[in-house]
Amino acid sequence: MSTTSYNCTNEAQRVEGLAEAKKAIDAKQLIVMPTDTVYGIAADAFSPRAVATLLAAKGRGRNMPPPVLIPRIGTMEGLATDIPDDARKLAEKYWPGPLTIIFHSQPSLTWDLGETQGTVGLRVPDDQLALDLLTLTGPLAVSSANRTGQPAAQTASGAREQLAESVEVYLEGGFRPLEGTEPEPSTIVDATGLRLRVVREGAISLADIQRIVPSALGADMEPEMWSPPSLAKAEPALDLVKEEPAAEEPAGAETAVDLVKHDATE
Repeated sequence: MSTTSYNCTNEAQRVEGLAEAKKAIDAKQLIVMPTDTVYGIAADAFSPRAVATLLAAKGRGRNMPPPVLIPRIGTMEGLATDIPDDARKLAEKYWPGPLTIIFHSQPSLTWDLGETQGTVGLRVPDDQLALDLLTLTGPLAVSSANRTGQPAAQTASGAREQLAESVEVYLEGGFRPLEGTEPEPSTIVDATGLRLRVVREGAISLADIQRIVPSALGADMEPEMWSPPSLAKAEPALDLVKEEPAAEEPAGAETAVDLVKHDATE
């Protein structure tokens, strides 16, 4: 593999970098890209081989599936099913932005993100370079650009120190977030129950969510679950949050309303 980095703060390199990143994704290889929180390692969401390569590069198992970044709200319709009206309201308010929504995934899709049990976490990032790339490639499985157990990278060069030649293309866009600021994870809302439930507060508070959806539950409230006839209870494909040692991860979660086994910042 011939790893290449592109300084996307330079317009010529930005254009070339986006083109090469698309080629790498099409070839089922990995890239590193900025998001509005930190840098992510990305793969074609519809390629089981590419997703398996992503998990191996990070040193994580199938029990920690990556979320999927999408370029626009409309893409949600093709990837998720049983979308509640309240979830649509949140997406219209906060996408692009730091909100991940967990849905039942479309059963017709042939992707394999890991042990999701029929769910998928979707987000539209508020980062123009990321959106331009997603427009070229389509949905990407994205996890934080770091080895599991290590700090999430805030630059592409920082990601390269950890991931080295496991990644084909590095897109450097400067610090994410701004240099000297701490990454703040996205808020995760589970939309697979009878009522929306905030399973992790991040950049968007529970109070902010409840201004749009007053009936939304907090993480400390018991979930109200349902499952379509064709789907079993689901465990979420999770968002990226700040890396923590394994011993400090939340324990005991078994269904899609619980935030489990997540590993970096997104």
